[in-house]
Amino acid sequence: MAKDLFHEAVKIALQKEGWEITHDPYFLEALGTDIQIDLGAEKLIGAQRGKEYIAVEVKSFIGPSLVYDFHLALGQYMNYLRGLRKNDPARRLFLAVPESAYYSFFLKADVAEAVKDFNLNLLVYNDISQTVVEWVLP
Repeated sequence: MAKDLFHEAVKIALQKEGWEITHDPYFLEALGTDIQIDLGAEKLIGAQRGKEYIAVEVKSFIGPSLVYDFHLALGQYMNYLRGLRKNDPARRLFLAVPESAYYSFFLKADVAEAVKDFNLNLLVYNDISQTVVEWVLP
């Protein structure tokens, strides 16, 4: 499976924040088949609390229609979430979106409402500086 255009930028951004990339890609079974989420990572969050585990699906949102890109990403996210709930329920799923798409599209009222309705966890990244701009939890 081909990696997203900004796969490496998100990987570096996570590493800058102290995440250890443990899977690239993260393999999972869902819908009766093997699927690949772009990245799996873990981070020590304190000696008493242990580690936090995430899976990150990277999207570029550079197609001709942000709505179409959103529909595709949402479908993938839902299927991956279902697979994680069955196979790795401790791992939190994030949809990584570029800063430009977040500010021009995801903050629109209807889209922001959809993000909340579907409980999407977003990781907003800057592909130029290879940094995490914001973690958005519903």
